[in-house]
Amino acid sequence: MTTSVIDKVKVQEVLDTLRPYLQADGGDVELVDVTPEGVVQLSLQGACGTCPSSTYTLKMGIEEQLKQHIPGVTEVVQV
Repeated sequence: MTTSVIDKVKVQEVLDTLRPYLQADGGDVELVDVTPEGVVQLSLQGACGTCPSSTYTLKMGIEEQLKQHIPGVTEVVQV
């Protein structure tokens, strides 16, 4: 398997563009780490941490945006 180095600064920049939408619903997101395999590890905070739609937000919202803007992102997981 090929590994890639993903710039955490770039990940943070994409998250910063999404943050206002999360904060509008009382939540937030924190970048925990990015693995060599391209897995972005996030911590959903506030209302997002307990929201029934958090999986949808994580996969269909955040993951899709990260994959679209950063080559090499393979998955986004909540830790």
